[in-house]
This record gives sequence, C-alpha cells and structure tokens, in this order.
Amino acid sequence: MGIAGLVGVGSVAVAASPVSVRLDSAPVAAENSASTHSMDEHQTTPPASANQQATMTPDEMDAMHEAGVKAFPAATQGLGGQPLEFTMDGDTKVFKLTASEFQWEFLPGKFADAQGYNGVVPGPEIRVTEGDKVRFEVTNTMSESTSVHWHGLMLPNNMDGVPYLTQPPIKPGETFIYEFPIREGNAGSHMYHAHMGSTQIVKGLLGAFIVEPKDPSSRPAFDREYTLILNDGPIGGYSLNGKSFPATQPLTAKKGEKVLIRYMNEGMMIHPMHLHGMPMTVIAHDGYLVPQPYVCDTINIAPGQRFEAIVEATEVGTWAFHCHILSHAESDTGMFGMVTVFIVEE
Repeated sequence: MGIAGLVGVGSVAVAASPVSVRLDSAPVAAENSASTHSMDEHQTTPPASANQQATMTPDEMDAMHEAGVKAFPAATQGLGGQPLEFTMDGDTKVFKLTASEFQWEFLPGKFADAQGYNGVVPGPEIRVTEGDKVRFEVTNTMSESTSVHWHGLMLPNNMDGVPYLTQPPIKPGETFIYEFPIREGNAGSHMYHAHMGSTQIVKGLLGAFIVEPKDPSSRPAFDREYTLILNDGPIGGYSLNGKSFPATQPLTAKKGEKVLIRYMNEGMMIHPMHLHGMPMTVIAHDGYLVPQPYVCDTINIAPGQRFEAIVEATEVGTWAFHCHILSHAESDTGMFGMVTVFIVEE
C-alpha cells in the first residue's frame, strides 16, 4: 500500500491497528559499545552498500530514501506476537508451545534461518491474569536442546527454565511441562525465551508474557496498546517484532487517545527508542509500577528490560518512531531496521 495509502495530504488516513505491533530491523556498519559481540553477527543489508553509496549521486541517494518510505508498510509472510489460545483443564489454563527451525521473512524476499515458537517470530503473545493457574506444554522439534525461561515471573525454582540448574534440557523430540500459579503482585510486561546458549533468543525463541492485574483500576487506564519487541542478530539484524523497515507495521491512534506501549528488549544491545512529536509517560519498569511516573521522548532499554509508557495522542500526523542509535535505523540511502511510525488521526 505504501505510506501514501496510510496518510493523505494534510490528514492521516485510517490504518489497521492490531492489538500488538512488532518491528524488525537490520544494522549498517555498526559501532555499539553496549555489545561485546562482533558486528558480523548483526550485519544485514541496508538500502545500499557502502560501495554503492560511494558511487551514487545525491539525487540517487534521495530516490532510494524516498522509495523505502513509499514502500512502507511492505508486505511479508508471517506475523508473530498474536495471542496464544489456551484450553482449560479444570481451573488451569493450558498453553502449547512448539520450538522449531524455519525460514522467516523479515523483509520482502529476504529470509533468515530462524528458531521460534509455533512457527513465528516473535512467538505468540501469552496473556494471563493475576491469580491464574497455568500450564505450558513445550515440545522441542529442533535439532538441538532448549528450555524456556519465564523472564520476570515469580515462580517455583524448578519451573525457572535453566538447564542443569533447575531442570534437564528439553532434548530434540521431547516435551517438558511447566506449571505454576500467576502470583498477585506480578502484573505487567514480562517475556519468555530460551535459556540454552546465546543464539537461540536472537534467532527468534522469544515472546511477550503479559500479566493483567486482577484489579484493572490498580494500573493507569489506556485506550489501546502495542507491544514492541526489540532484537538484534540474525533475524534481519536490528528488528522490531521480527520485521525490518519498511516491513514494520505502524502504530495508530485517534487524537485524544491514550496509547500504552510495552517495550521489551530481547537483544544483546541497548536500544534508545525515540518518538517524534509527543512525549511518553513511563509508568512501569520490568512490570512494576514506578513510584513516580516521568515524562520523556526517548527510553533507553537495556537487554532484558521492559518498560511501559503511555502516549497521549495529541498531535495529528505521521511521526517517526525509531531506535536513536542511528546505525540501527538509517543509512545515507534511507531508513531501515528499527523504524516505524506513530500515526495520529482526527
């Protein structure tokens, strides 16, 4: 459709608004002191290579930049982060996860060797409520062992998902059962991911784990919400929700709405996420309400951290929204990687 199909002249058109939006990106030559890994692990193809840029005219560079914006949001196969259905066994919610290896399209025509849950990156979104009893049947169909760690959840030690420390690894062909109660006081934005080696998470074995409060009035109200899972590695380099710009999806809102954004960093680098045009009010850190909410326009999210922020959609328009380590988001020939837009319409 292209961004022209989302935004009219002097106005913002209606865009479909999924419950959670996911973004994906690819790095340019990157220098990032927060990473101890070589950039070869994160390198992917920006709009043009350094050699191409050296021989291009300014007009040619501008044309490539414009083409990338006009292609947004570019269609790709696969959409991760959708709600995971469950069945009931008495008073227990039963979820099924399958870890597998597959090809994942992060840009039109560009695929990466992925490892993920239920065939998507990020894995399905798990959403439960304080006081629930939950069971996860995790089956490993990969060619290597794995496990699942429930990042941010308070639970029995033998359910924590660390091989040889709290459980045996889940070997290829095996199924492991995790079962625990969702404790009161543990509401907020959490994650689930592999805990077997350093590459399984960045290759896609990750997902959002949202715990709703038993009393909704205990947390600030909002009109709609989005989840942004940040990652860096083989899936498109720098990514948001498993896709790379221009294949990322926009966040949309009506003027006056309060929009909750859940940030989750599953990568190995720090990513400062910057929203143009409007401030964000940070209300929670790692799932826990902060004693004093604070206002900012850039949130610096370290690996493993989660933040919840509310944006009051006061300014009509199409606003850039990106990682502000610019080599994660833009080159001389255009935007790529950790970039999306926040669209506010009348």
